[in-house]
Amino acid sequence: MDFTNPLVYGVPVFIAFILFELTYSKTHGDDHLYDWKDLAASGFMGIGSALLGPLFKVIFAIVLFEGVYELCNPEVNGVRQNFLGYQSFSYAWYVWLLCQLADDFTYYWFHRANHEIRILWAAHIVHHSSDNYNLGTAVRNGWFTILYKPLFYMWMPAIGFPPEMVVVCLGIEALWQFQLHSVYVPKLGFLEKIFNTHTMHQVHHAQNVEYLDKNHGGFLNIFDKMFGTWKELDDDIDVKYGVIHSPNSYNPVVILTHEFKDIWNDMKRSKNWRHKFMYVFGPPGWSHDGSTMTVKQQQKQFREYKQANPGLVFHRPN
Repeated sequence: MDFTNPLVYGVPVFIAFILFELTYSKTHGDDHLYDWKDLAASGFMGIGSALLGPLFKVIFAIVLFEGVYELCNPEVNGVRQNFLGYQSFSYAWYVWLLCQLADDFTYYWFHRANHEIRILWAAHIVHHSSDNYNLGTAVRNGWFTILYKPLFYMWMPAIGFPPEMVVVCLGIEALWQFQLHSVYVPKLGFLEKIFNTHTMHQVHHAQNVEYLDKNHGGFLNIFDKMFGTWKELDDDIDVKYGVIHSPNSYNPVVILTHEFKDIWNDMKRSKNWRHKFMYVFGPPGWSHDGSTMTVKQQQKQFREYKQANPGLVFHRPN
């Protein structure tokens, strides 16, 4: 069966919603929500992703997924049989649901890896590099993630999901992720117990120490809750968006490459090959001399500070 990637229709919708939110913010006293230079940088990187996507992401994904699917699901008497011994999956409605759930599980670990492995963080930090949280930031995507994201999803066609089904589910996931980048949607009551919502994604984009590396989920928040990375938005905390080590530039080339440059500089700080390896594949913030701290080290220090100062409360300013 042939399917169209939902992102084909998503791009004009993205532009329309960004313009709508931009206009609404400027006419309702929220001038701070969008910065023109920042929006221009996000737009440039979004356009780049849109141009590179069909060339690398979709083609690479289709070729890779098709190859894996053919290898692991050969035809036997005209019927696809998975190498694990069962018939490959059909296009039944419940298989679509299972595929989307598998996609969500994979997205969680792909996203979490981007935050916990520095070389991947160097590609993903682009998306977090803006101090603003809006729909424009949603299209601020790094170009290098295109090269390795499909590798995380190879297992899905391997166990029998048709490649085109996987690609469609990836597109649906991207549409959901786009609309999460808005401060205008409040907490959603009961839905907060199941889905990854707008306020949860605000937590994910915050650089507040207690919020770092939280809420990696796609549609659902179940995997964050299962694996200890879920955190609810606290209305009393003043959220500061962006990253601790900001590129401090609106130049797209700097935004796309600054963390790779920092990795190279850190590798030159030590002649020990284990140190060099850790600067590339260890968690962001790792240092051989303790001059910088990982997220876990920062959060441990923060907890100890709060325990030593129990009367200290961090309120959102009026």
